[in-house]
Amino acid sequence: MAMNLSDIEDALLYVSGGPLYQYSAFLDRDSGKIFYASEPVDSDELPEDVYDSDKYLTIPHKNELELGENLVFEFISKHLPGETELMHTIFRKKGAYARFKELLDTKGFLEKWYTFEDMRQKEVLREWCRENGIEITD
Repeated sequence: MAMNLSDIEDALLYVSGGPLYQYSAFLDRDSGKIFYASEPVDSDELPEDVYDSDKYLTIPHKNELELGENLVFEFISKHLPGETELMHTIFRKKGAYARFKELLDTKGFLEKWYTFEDMRQKEVLREWCRENGIEITD
């Protein structure tokens, strides 16, 4: 079964829309259908065997793929190394991503961040799909 990368990306964004384990998505390896669920209320009717069958693959949260804070520091070290210490301070408090993006906007790097984030997300998702035997189409 070949999957469209954008469908996997949509599922990743859904799962990553909240704290780890608040949202879930499961890929049916046979049909390619993705089932979505959220705590405490399920969004889709989940198959009964979704948690104990190799037929389903759990879509990871961005933090499980090191696409969260790790990606921010990868970008900062590459493009704004002088701001690394400030980023460590910012990421110790709530609202870090908003302040991070404000800094990037002020420095003229916001669009470069979005391009970098999208590119890295696609790279990591392609690798995750390869590792899990999912054929990708664009």
